[in-house]
Amino acid sequence: MKKIIAFGASSSKASINKEFATYVAYQFQNASIEILDLNDYEMPIFSVDKEKENGIPQLAQDFYAKLGSADLIIISFAEHNGAYSAAFKNILDWTSRINMKTFQEKPMLLLATSPGPRGGSSVLEIAKGRFPFQGGVVKGSFSLPSFFDNFNSVNGIINPDLKNQLTNIITSIEI
Repeated sequence: MKKIIAFGASSSKASINKEFATYVAYQFQNASIEILDLNDYEMPIFSVDKEKENGIPQLAQDFYAKLGSADLIIISFAEHNGAYSAAFKNILDWTSRINMKTFQEKPMLLLATSPGPRGGSSVLEIAKGRFPFQGGVVKGSFSLPSFFDNFNSVNGIINPDLKNQLTNIITSIEI
C-alpha cells in the first residue's frame, strides 16, 4: 500500500490548512495516510550559530525521515504576509541542512487555502517555484478560495466547480 504524508504548513491548532490537507489526502484510494502536525516539530529558530553549537535538531531529522517514507507528500500552505508561515519556514530551513533536496524527489501535491478570495495563492506560487530545486516533484497544485464559503467538515468542498477541479487533479496523480 502506498503511503501519503500530509500536513498543513501552519502551527495553528485550528488550522484550516491542516483540515484541508487531511481532507485531500483521504480522497486518494488505497493509500495509508499519515497526518503530521507542525507543532510536533517545534525547534529553535534556525541559525548557523545554533547549528555549529548544537548540530541539527533530532526533530528536523525526524521530519526529514517522515518525508522520505512517503510515496506522496501533500502540503496545504497557510499564507502569512504572502509567504510561508514562520513555523513551516523554520522546519524547512533546518531540514534543508540535512539535504538541500529536502523532499527527496518525492511526488507532491501542493495546496493552499485561506478565508479570503485568493486562497493563499501567493504562497502556493512561491512553493511551486521553489520546491523543484529542493527535490520536490510537483504533480499538481490547487488553491481553495474563501475556505469558510467553499468547505465544510461534513461534505468537504461544497462548491461543485472547485470540487471538480480538485478531483481532476487528484485523478491525474498516480502513486
